[in-house]
Amino acid sequence: MRVTIHQPEHMPWPGFFHKINMADTYVVLDNVQYRRRYFQNRNKIRTADGWQWVTVPLEKETRDRLLIKDARIWKENLKWKSKNLESIYHNYRKAEYFIYYWNGFESIYNRDYFYLADFNLALLKFFFEKLKIRCEVRRASEMDISGRKGDLIFNICRALKAKKYISGISGKEYLNLKDFKKVGIGVVFQEFHHPVYKQLHKPFIACMSIIDLLFNYGDRSLNIIRGKGGVPLMEEVIL
Repeated sequence: MRVTIHQPEHMPWPGFFHKINMADTYVVLDNVQYRRRYFQNRNKIRTADGWQWVTVPLEKETRDRLLIKDARIWKENLKWKSKNLESIYHNYRKAEYFIYYWNGFESIYNRDYFYLADFNLALLKFFFEKLKIRCEVRRASEMDISGRKGDLIFNICRALKAKKYISGISGKEYLNLKDFKKVGIGVVFQEFHHPVYKQLHKPFIACMSIIDLLFNYGDRSLNIIRGKGGVPLMEEVIL
């Protein structure tokens, strides 16, 4: 049983899916504090001029001291979906595999969601399906497990009877590895070398949303994420 735990980000970058693909179970960490100006309600897409944010607007009270699971989409803003979809369509419609994914992606994006986490998770499951990533998905908020930071991660792993925990590199800063060792849980720290693949525009810009890779490479995308897709990798580790 290999477990990984991560916040439900909005259309994450390829490194997110690299970590999920290493695990048997992905726990959606939606019972921790929402982080402003990060990737929970936005991500980057490639444009002819560089890159731009695609953002999901949230109600004002969501901005401080709320858990991710309680973050609510701003319902009074009626134009954000059409604006985001228009930006994505305009910038990717000429991508080789765009036509194979657009209708399904657009359908999910146009559905009515009240909570940001539900919206993000629906998109994540769509990407898992298209990338052929097979893993169990659990929500931390439904597991009745308490703790903060490293203790919460440890408690989730114990509850799931994990044999290995797949952690991002930043886990070295807050995980108590002795606790994991005492109960026989191995900790593996992810090292993701970003692939340098062909985008619609030059030069290559790393750390775009997964849609940038998926629309350009289709069913080859997971192999490319895993470093087996026949494209070069960046020398440094991208965290």
